[in-house]
Amino acid sequence: MRLRFQALAATGQAITFQNLLDTILVATGATTAADLFEGVRVNSVEMWAIAALGTPATLVLVYDGTTVGAMGDQKTHTDTSMGIEPAHVKAGPDRLTQAGQFQPSSANTAFRIDVPAGTVIDVSLTLRQPVLGQVVSSQNGLVGATAGTVYYRGLDGKTTSLTNFPVLGADSVI
Repeated sequence: MRLRFQALAATGQAITFQNLLDTILVATGATTAADLFEGVRVNSVEMWAIAALGTPATLVLVYDGTTVGAMGDQKTHTDTSMGIEPAHVKAGPDRLTQAGQFQPSSANTAFRIDVPAGTVIDVSLTLRQPVLGQVVSSQNGLVGATAGTVYYRGLDGKTTSLTNFPVLGADSVI
């Protein structure tokens, strides 16, 4: 699955596996929700940023795997815009890193990004549905949701009003 987000402000942030799994959830009540998927593997992250007049835009992506005993590849993927050419980064994690393998919902870091405002971020994921019907509650509660409705969250797993990375092209975001 490929999801598209846009950065509302310049930021450097770690994206966790919990954040990724909370991007698509189903309301179980007006203020509660469950993730639709129980496992996630990152295929790639692709980002574009346009420079402001006279100021270059720089993108940074790192699969650092900061969890003890589970290191990422530690490679820094970066690009800086030149003139009217946008900055562009596309990279996937190494297969034997934490982000390159299926992970359950956790606060472990999948990848880190450092982006300017307006950056478009495409995240390509492989998602695994629960086999035994396990239900994983979402990290953040909903507001005024309709039970049984599927909602999309920001890349950081937060609601529309709180996220710095709203999903683009989704029908219902709460």
